[in-house]
Amino acid sequence: MDYQDCIKFANENPVCYIATADGAQPRVRGFLLWFADENGFYFHTGATKEVCKQLKSNSKVEVCFYAPKDPQTAKMMRVAGEVERIDDIALKTRLLEERQFLKAIVRSGAEDPLLVLFRVYTGEAHFWTMEDNMRESEIERITF
Repeated sequence: MDYQDCIKFANENPVCYIATADGAQPRVRGFLLWFADENGFYFHTGATKEVCKQLKSNSKVEVCFYAPKDPQTAKMMRVAGEVERIDDIALKTRLLEERQFLKAIVRSGAEDPLLVLFRVYTGEAHFWTMEDNMRESEIERITF
């Protein structure tokens, strides 16, 4: 497997969970991946949310993508890495066009400071199935 497999899996299974740190307390919440490409895994959130503050304080995260099939054949991909905030008006404009529901929240358009884009830009990923249970340390890691 390679990084292209990771991109494909994430884009096909965009509902995921992101773990951040709030001091010594881990925090996990569901997210909807915007997209993944050769530059990373892209997400958006609101500047006033706790997750945004946590990402600013500690840029390390873990993301878990899960392909919902029969529990016996289900597959997940875990991505551990670092995030960076993206201040790119063209990307924010694209986001608002692709996710129309955001226009009711982000009323000032792509320049609204409430809209925060971030991506996991570096790290490692690995796939896991029930066949890998008890063999986690042997699973191939894919660096990006």
